[in-house]
Amino acid sequence: MLRIGLISDTHGLLRPEARLFLHGCDAIIHTGDIGAGILEELAALAPVTAVRGNTDVGPWADLLRETELLKTGDVLVCAIHDLARLRIDPVAEGIRVVICGHSHKPQVAEREGVLYVNPGSAGPRRFKLPIAVGELIVNGSAVSARIVELEGSSTS
Repeated sequence: MLRIGLISDTHGLLRPEARLFLHGCDAIIHTGDIGAGILEELAALAPVTAVRGNTDVGPWADLLRETELLKTGDVLVCAIHDLARLRIDPVAEGIRVVICGHSHKPQVAEREGVLYVNPGSAGPRRFKLPIAVGELIVNGSAVSARIVELEGSSTS
């Protein structure tokens, strides 16, 4: 069984609560709007796969791609910042999970056998949206996802 931490839209802020939640993960996926320095902090916790968000600019972000495909257990996962920019058919490509960010709205939904997960925003609060992270649990070809709101978030 693998536990994959999901985080998005940190915008340069890695909250202690998010760090604590991600501790012990087998891997971490960050779906963009990261902010300089955050990937190094996450890499101290687990191997990180990250994609570039619309606010990720500068030399550090030039190394990031807009989309990443990765195999986790027997599950093919696609990571992208803005789901509206997905240019492939996940069903046709055999993708089981699509992880995205951008909207800051946490959500887990399954359509046509594809699990879509947006862990929400773990960075500075936007409007009245929750501060949240997520996780994938992968056991062979079985996968489940959950969102966790970070109630006691220390920085607004």
